Amino acid sequence: MASKLPTVSEYMDRFIYTVSPDMQILDAVDVLLEHRVTGVPVCDKSGTVVGMMTESDCLALVTKGHGAAPPSGKVADVMSEAHTVPPDMDVYFAAGLMLRTGYRRLVVVDSDGKLVGAVTKRDLMRVLRNLLDKEHMASRG
Repeated sequence: MASKLPTVSEYMDRFIYTVSPDMQILDAVDVLLEHRVTGVPVCDKSGTVVGMMTESDCLALVTKGHGAAPPSGKVADVMSEAHTVPPDMDVYFAAGLMLRTGYRRLVVVDSDGKLVGAVTKRDLMRVLRNLLDKEHMASRG
């Protein structure tokens, strides 16, 4: 009997900071800085993921030039596309997706597009650690 492949839901973070599309840009920047995260999902009032606010989105604002007015507007004006996966995706496919695309995080959503978590490259490194632990235990046994 084949063993079940580990899924994203087994390794994802379930507590995720979010921002809303109507939040002011500078307030969203404060969320990133205060919580020391590189990006947050943008969710509407129902919890549906509608985008991502990342460090890169913020840096794009900085490139507008020296002496320019401070950025203003709403998160919806500058957010990028969210890269979503289902919680039952196997971790090997998720890791391959990250390697092929360069994504550092994948937003995990249910079948209705509602946020259930996020998985990062660091989270998936725990898969490797667990595999090595099992191999080590098997070689001792």
